[in-house]
Amino acid sequence: MTIPLDRAAAVRDALRTLVARNGFHGASMSAVASEAGVATGTAYTHYASKDELVLAAYCETKARLGTAALADLDAGAEPGAQFRGTWLAMYRHLTANPDHARFLLQVDHSPYRGDAHAAAIAAGDPLVAHAAAAAVAILLLPLPLEVIYELGLSPAVRLAASKTELTDEQLEEIAAACWRAISRPA
Repeated sequence: MTIPLDRAAAVRDALRTLVARNGFHGASMSAVASEAGVATGTAYTHYASKDELVLAAYCETKARLGTAALADLDAGAEPGAQFRGTWLAMYRHLTANPDHARFLLQVDHSPYRGDAHAAAIAAGDPLVAHAAAAAVAILLLPLPLEVIYELGLSPAVRLAASKTELTDEQLEEIAAACWRAISRPA
């Protein structure tokens, strides 16, 4: 029995791979279709435009990241410990999926950034939802969400994308430093 190919998922995966490797200019719809092993028309059947495809791939990437980051969350731990655990899980997920880390960085440095972030939040980004929980939100500095992300979580993305060799102790220290950067002093 042959398992049917999820062509839409293959197109999203191909986009992530090409953008991670070549940036957005190297990820035309025809190149994405070729990488996915489908006809260009098939890619357009699922996504009316490259912009629509980028947003779909971004939302999927963020949802997977949020799920992985919060999978082993200790709801009974204090918020700083929860953040560190989430940060480390996020880093490990992105290290295991480096194309996802590089794709996220490419989006963050592109004209897609604002629309992509808005689409992910509208889709229910689990990390944003966790940060909005009262027990966490009250401890965060009164900064725009984008700044909280840049100081708190973006370092995990950048380090995973760069493949920087770090010890577990160093990762713990970085996660703790990121928490200090976004939280009110105790």
